[in-house]
Amino acid sequence: MNFNSILIGSEDPDRLVAFYSKTFGEPGFSEGGYSGWEIGSGYLTVGPHDQVHGRNPEPGRLLWNIETPDVRSAFEQLRGAGAEVIREPYNPGGDDDASEMLVATFADPDGNYFQLVSPM
Repeated sequence: MNFNSILIGSEDPDRLVAFYSKTFGEPGFSEGGYSGWEIGSGYLTVGPHDQVHGRNPEPGRLLWNIETPDVRSAFEQLRGAGAEVIREPYNPGGDDDASEMLVATFADPDGNYFQLVSPM
């Protein structure tokens, strides 16, 4: 098996498309109400969903991760693009040596969480 993509359903997908376009550049495809960005070997897709309304009431239930060797630099890039910062880069092990492993958490306009993570 190979994990292929994540689909984020939204009541207002155009707002998410504008956000993710500012964050990751123009989508690689837009068709039938769905837009997607290739990130590494997988895809982030956004589209309409009739069972989704408003902000995500449980944003910590599902978090998707983007691996990067430079979490701090990517953090500044995403913050500069307007991503809502939930938590600045930190070492989840609590070690003072944050060079080992870093995680930073953001939210999109619907309140869905996504993270930057150091390579494992």
